[in-house]
Amino acid sequence: MSRLVLCGAGHVSRALAQVAALLEFELCVLDDRPEFADPARFPAGAQVLALPFDEGLKRLGSRPDDFFCILTRGHTWDKACLARILNGQFAYVGMIGSRRKAAATMEALAAEGYSQERLAAVHAPIGLMLGGQTPAEVAVEIAAQLIQIRAELGPALAPPPAEPGVLCTILKKTGSAPRGPGAWMLVCPDGHTVGTVGGGAVEYQVGRDALEFWAAGESAREGTYDLGSGADLGMVCGGRITIRFQRQ
Repeated sequence: MSRLVLCGAGHVSRALAQVAALLEFELCVLDDRPEFADPARFPAGAQVLALPFDEGLKRLGSRPDDFFCILTRGHTWDKACLARILNGQFAYVGMIGSRRKAAATMEALAAEGYSQERLAAVHAPIGLMLGGQTPAEVAVEIAAQLIQIRAELGPALAPPPAEPGVLCTILKKTGSAPRGPGAWMLVCPDGHTVGTVGGGAVEYQVGRDALEFWAAGESAREGTYDLGSGADLGMVCGGRITIRFQRQ
């Protein structure tokens, strides 16, 4: 289960927490105002911390599958939260506010030495632009983006099960393909699979190649699958993926 950390416990955060609980995120809420960081305002089971933002984020730490939403009451706190988050691990980070405010924050962090590649990973303004105005509408816009990103990352967010088989991991993707780097599928000796590398004909072929790899007793191998030229496999995406086969 991915963790969703809400930096700020105002009206948008409270509304988003209600939706996020339905989406089965592990929920953490952080605010330096005790009257806002009140567990009674948030869904049961949420971890609610009434701490200064930097201290709270330090206590929470970071994980590769963390989703961070920066929803504080002002530019100063937004920037402080983003600076701390960018120094750690995350699957997603988004920051509320106008394009002008977001640009100013990015320029300030760039001047402090943060790389453009790192800053480009920030979704700012946060959420899908659906025309929302109320806190509930904005919360739905943000939740929609969280769903989108979680679906894109797919099984890359969870470790494969520790059972015998061939772990097939996407190392590289070019062009159009359903899954990107990090997505995995475990092919067990009896042929059943866990996870996905994109479904359809390409996944079927990867599964067959994995069983052949297992039977050959190899420990590691790489293979490239062209989703445009493999007409016999029904591949029509037009991209290419490189798979690492690894015995476990």
